[in-house]
Formats: sequence, C-alpha cells, structure tokens
Amino acid sequence: MGSDTLVAPVLAALLGISPAATSGTAFVLAPPPAASRPLSTTPEHQRQVLHYWTLDRMARATGVETAGTPSATNRGGLWPQRGTVRSTIGKVFFTLNGRDFLCSAATVVSTNRDLVVTAGHCAKNGGGGWADNWIFVPGYRDGVGPAGGFTARRMFVPDQWSSTGDDDYDVAMVALATSDGKHVTDAVGAHQISFEQPRGRQAYSFGYPASGRYNGERLAYCSGRPHGDPHGVTSAQGLRCDMTQGSSGGPWLSRFDPGTGSGVITSVSSFKYADDGTTMYGPSFGPSVRRLYDQAQRA
Repeated sequence: MGSDTLVAPVLAALLGISPAATSGTAFVLAPPPAASRPLSTTPEHQRQVLHYWTLDRMARATGVETAGTPSATNRGGLWPQRGTVRSTIGKVFFTLNGRDFLCSAATVVSTNRDLVVTAGHCAKNGGGGWADNWIFVPGYRDGVGPAGGFTARRMFVPDQWSSTGDDDYDVAMVALATSDGKHVTDAVGAHQISFEQPRGRQAYSFGYPASGRYNGERLAYCSGRPHGDPHGVTSAQGLRCDMTQGSSGGPWLSRFDPGTGSGVITSVSSFKYADDGTTMYGPSFGPSVRRLYDQAQRA
C-alpha cells in the first residue's frame, strides 16, 4: 500500500472496518455525544458470558518471547517483573460479526469503580455493530486470571468512532458488572488517566500480542518517546513497537515507574500503517475522550 494509506486498526483490519476519512476535520459548535450500548447485568446473562469463554474458545480467539530489565527504549518484549501493571491490565475477549476476537485493556480510577479503557474497535466495529460476549480478564497469564472475569454492562465510544470509524477517536470506555459482589478496581487496583498532555513524552505501552513471536499468554510491553504521524493524516502518535494483534486497546502509560509498575494512562494501542509494521500508533486523549470518560465513570 502507498505511504499515504492507512490500514484499519490492528484488530479492525480483521473485521473489515474501513479506514477513516482523512480529508479534514470538521468544526462543530457543540461536542458530539458519546455512543453507548447498555448490556444485561442479570446473573443469568453473566453466567452465559462466562460460560461461553471456555479455555478452547479463548485459545482460538484471534487478535484484532524475550525478557529482561525494563528499559526506557524497548521495541518489544515480555514484561519481566510484577507491579501494578500485572494486576490492572488484562485480556479482553468478545464476539463480533459471529467471530471471536481478543484485545487488551486496563482499569482506570473512576467514580463507579467499574471502568476499563481500551480501543474503540475492541467494543464496536466503527459504524457497524457492537461486540457481544464481552469479558475482561485482569492479570491474565498462561490461561489464568487470578481475579476471574468481569462482564461488560455498558460500552461507550466517541460519536466520531461510532459514526465513521475515525482513527483519531479509536477509544472505548467499558463499565463492568461486579464479580462476586466486587467492583473491578476494588479487586485489582487502577491507574489514573490524563488528557491533553504534552506530546512526545516518554511512554510505556502494554498488551497481549498474540501473533508473530508472541502467543498472547503473557503481558508484553514497548517503551520510548512517541512521535507524530509522519503521513500527517491523523493526530495519533507513533511508538516504535513490534507488538502484534491482540495488543489493541492496551494502555500507554506516562510518568511510569518500572519499579512499582504504575503510571498515568494517556493513550491506547490503535493501529499500524501497512508499510510500517514496526510502529504502533495511539490516539491523543483530548476533550472528546475526557467527555467520554466523564460519562462512562458515572454509568
């Protein structure tokens, strides 16, 4: 593909989502509303979703090994130690258009104590349908989640993603149902989230890549200083990173402390260009994402 052509986001490419239009940005006087989808929270529905995700189905879900000491610049490797990221980041499993997929997500501090952030294409197929059988497994490692699984009760994406699949707004906030009476952030902790931060700051990205040299069973990371989109067609920032399908929706953490594994979420993994598989791009968290968060944390 030509250098001026965007591929759809990592997982969205598998789902047949068209790239966003990039002819310009419309000026609006009022912010567009977030699109949301409420889901059943009955015990029966939760049991159905939890029972759907057998070990075999998890193993067959597709994504839309090195180890060492965490470093300031790392183009890809397994996370070599514990800390907050081990418990607060997890795998997402869901069904879309009759196929089972996986992504990554992370818990965020919220009023309802139920919130995770991921990529928009991990909840909704752009202008198409919403995901079903959506479940978050925090702390996933080798087929096990020590805190169990949390089903979705309401999903939120920016209107710009819901209507046109605009890659600049490839973000989703998902409010989870409690599990055994526990809110997810009470059970595993959560990261702070921040908006409209200076660009180019050191960042660590995390996720569960499940193709290439990765198998999706352990948390992986990249680190470095993001740069702007060299093609100038999105406002996203790029990070040198070899993580693959399955890492979509994984958090980008600024002000990150490798010793404690804690930081502030400022973006999520979204897409790669067809002619550059070594750079992962993440949308900037601006006013629209702030409004999305404010709405979702009160759900």
